[in-house]
Amino acid sequence: MPRSPNSPRPKAGSVTLATVAQRAGVSPQTVSNALNSPELLRPETLERVRRTIDELGYRPHRAAQTLRTRSSKLIGYGIRPTAPGTSAPVMDRFLHALSQTADEAGYRILLFASPPGSAGLDGYEELLDLHSVDGFVLSGTERGDQRQAWLEKRGVPFVGFGRMWSGRQIGDWVDVDGASGTDAAVEHLVALGHRRIAFLGWPRGSGVGDDRAMGWQRAMQRHGLPVRGKRAQSIDDIASAQAAVGPLLDAGVTAVIAASDMLALGCYHALRERRAVPGKDVAVVGFDDSPTAALLSPGLSTVAQPLEAVGRECVRLLLARMSELGAPPERVLLEPSLVVRNSTSASDD
Repeated sequence: MPRSPNSPRPKAGSVTLATVAQRAGVSPQTVSNALNSPELLRPETLERVRRTIDELGYRPHRAAQTLRTRSSKLIGYGIRPTAPGTSAPVMDRFLHALSQTADEAGYRILLFASPPGSAGLDGYEELLDLHSVDGFVLSGTERGDQRQAWLEKRGVPFVGFGRMWSGRQIGDWVDVDGASGTDAAVEHLVALGHRRIAFLGWPRGSGVGDDRAMGWQRAMQRHGLPVRGKRAQSIDDIASAQAAVGPLLDAGVTAVIAASDMLALGCYHALRERRAVPGKDVAVVGFDDSPTAALLSPGLSTVAQPLEAVGRECVRLLLARMSELGAPPERVLLEPSLVVRNSTSASDD
């Protein structure tokens, strides 16, 4: 019998194909036909089953893995918007590594728009409703991110490129140890004789940015070097970074570690505005090893992320999650590496 208006709605995680069949007053095979061969059903039966599926929030290809009859061999990846006039070369490289690894495993990456906030969940909902993907890869994880809990509640496999920066840890993720990268940059500069080492980061509250700032602060304190008055913040924009780093340069720092190559480029502009030479007068270290880093004059020393390894690990974890939804979550933290170029040289400090 169809569900009466007063019948309690089952919890999302408990809804199965059999639940739908019982509520709609049909057999499980009829529900399966509605999902996979709708042409076999009478229009009124099909409509009743589909209405019940919508009412219960049933996700047929995820609610019971053993009932799956086919796989799309597609992995969804939501593209986050970038600010006008900016680019995201690091994420482009990650996406290439992810696509190549997925291809080797017999999968394809399906791209879709995914703006931040609750509005971005619409794309995930649409792909699930259309049964188009087998799982998702998330990137751009941030404090208060809703995607992990939303997907977990629906039993949808996913893996994050990036940790959860607040709340309960949910699901599998792969990330790069940003704190280790900036720690290594401080060690490199200290070995060159620098003692007045500043950090140019993003505004506080960014999980990734705060992680990179922490590595700088940790290494500075380990060497007994002062950090007070040696940290500035800027959005990821050249002109903003140029303005933000000015007071640090005027205060006489001999080296600047930036949270991104974009911020480091702003530091280059600020130095040249003062008729100073990056590397010769003030050492500069970036983060990400973007294509621009090697093309600058002088070449920018920077921290490189192992994006190929990130792509491989994301696909490995996602495929494992698809095959065993109930397995304990796995988290992988990868080490970056410092690429030394001519923007860092010895100091007389």
